[in-house]
Amino acid sequence: MKAIRLHEHGGPEVLRLDDVAVPAIGPGEVLVRVHAVGINPPDGYVRDGMTILPPELRPTFSLPIVPGTDVSGVVVALAPDVERFTVGDEVFGMLRFPRAEGAAYAEFVAAPAHDLARKPAALDHVHAAGAPMALLTAWQHLVDPGHDGGSPFQAHPHRPVPLGAGSRVLVNGAGGGVGHLAVQVAKWKGAHVVAAASARHESFLAELGADEFLDYAVQPPEEVVRDVDLVLDTVGGPRTGRFLRSVKRGGALFPVFFGPCDADLAAELGVTVSGTQVRSSGTQLAEIAPLLQDGTIRIAVESTFPLAHAAQAHERAAQGHLQGKLVLTIG
Repeated sequence: MKAIRLHEHGGPEVLRLDDVAVPAIGPGEVLVRVHAVGINPPDGYVRDGMTILPPELRPTFSLPIVPGTDVSGVVVALAPDVERFTVGDEVFGMLRFPRAEGAAYAEFVAAPAHDLARKPAALDHVHAAGAPMALLTAWQHLVDPGHDGGSPFQAHPHRPVPLGAGSRVLVNGAGGGVGHLAVQVAKWKGAHVVAAASARHESFLAELGADEFLDYAVQPPEEVVRDVDLVLDTVGGPRTGRFLRSVKRGGALFPVFFGPCDADLAAELGVTVSGTQVRSSGTQLAEIAPLLQDGTIRIAVESTFPLAHAAQAHERAAQGHLQGKLVLTIG
């Protein structure tokens, strides 16, 4: 089969299309013929050797490896102990995350059955492949972590903020993969949603249900938003603490990507700062599937690339300012 592999770490140019053996399945696994692969930020982190982390915290990888986690495809074989799927089932899922062993950038993948759910019939494979990591990230932050694994950056378990009519939520970075789904999840919960993104996303986010829009280039959201129950900062990182004063006492700031906050100021303001490490869950994807089937939650795909053009897809991802997801197509 064809697969994209890393033989060394570096820029997008190190993504190489190779001929490799179709993987064997082990206990609890199914063999999936992959139709589409979703691209996520961790794919780039693995590609470049996790330079986003301090040297002492970077994991080592046994090269060559096939990157990627998010797939949509068809079950073509299954281990004898797998009962939840049959050959021919259309499935989607995020594989083995947070371990970097998803091996999704390939024509076939051996997938843990518990990481998969049946693909909603209303979604084609491209849109289904764009869903798992981004949607599970939004869901596990806003609705239900679904695990006790927590985050490597905090000692306490993550607890979502109860949302409903009267709740006010700011989603920063609302146009991206996690952001556009978080807007829809918060709206489904009944919240009033303020979406902060670049100007080109305004009509897109209004169509997804955002109640207010802020162009961060014109109005820095941390300067104009006050008294929200929750800020979901999908950008996160070292500047996430700027949103502490946007949250009302008793509210919360959830950075999707860890960033240090002034703990004393957070305590003074009565703001909880929390996050969680997204983890694979076929069970949660199955729970969310009806919302994808009926259109309550829509997956936006900005661009698709053939598997052989994975390097170009990573180049586009590195430019940022995406509207939804990037997806690799196979076959």
